[in-house]
Amino acid sequence: MAIQLVAIKNQSGGLPLRVAKGHFATSHSHINYYIDLTMTKHRLSEARQAARILCGEFSASTIVDTILCLDGTEVIGACMASELTRAGFTNMNAHRTIYVTTPEHTSGSQLIFRENIAPMIVGKHVLILAASVTTGYTVQAAVEAIRYYMGIPEGVCCIFSCVDECEGFSIKSVYTKEKNLSDYESCPSHDCPLCKANIRLDAMVNSFGVSSF
Repeated sequence: MAIQLVAIKNQSGGLPLRVAKGHFATSHSHINYYIDLTMTKHRLSEARQAARILCGEFSASTIVDTILCLDGTEVIGACMASELTRAGFTNMNAHRTIYVTTPEHTSGSQLIFRENIAPMIVGKHVLILAASVTTGYTVQAAVEAIRYYMGIPEGVCCIFSCVDECEGFSIKSVYTKEKNLSDYESCPSHDCPLCKANIRLDAMVNSFGVSSF
């Protein structure tokens, strides 16, 4: 059965958040909403909108050398790099530009950077960009990886967030659970109220999308 999406608009009425209510499983938890960020991540007009909103959340005194893109957010990251450069944000890079990169995931879900990518992290001020932050596990892994490679985490931003902070960083987002999706729930699979009510899963979801049953 196809997932039926509904579009939610933010306060400015611009960038839509497409959601479907149901019973979904991620690698970390069970959730009662699937949030489809496909168009925001891959449609240039929406990526630019998201970038403008997120860049407006940071002070011009924030130093950004590198944007680390999680969950396939590279298009948004490139738009943010362009926006931050145009806005005159400081960076310490010799070429006076911002790197946009993504980590590699090991089979154990650790984040690593190969020798050709590591120089974009080592000694750099790194802004973490995610599609959504629900449990915070992925962002935590990103912060740990940046510090392991002797980079300097500068902040965390995303399109949708369930939490206000992670690893000591205030999360900047376009949409939040509190303001836009108050009944959104994420819980461990062994303690899922939908499972306990014998409601079958509708689909498996991850950063690539949705696979219906």
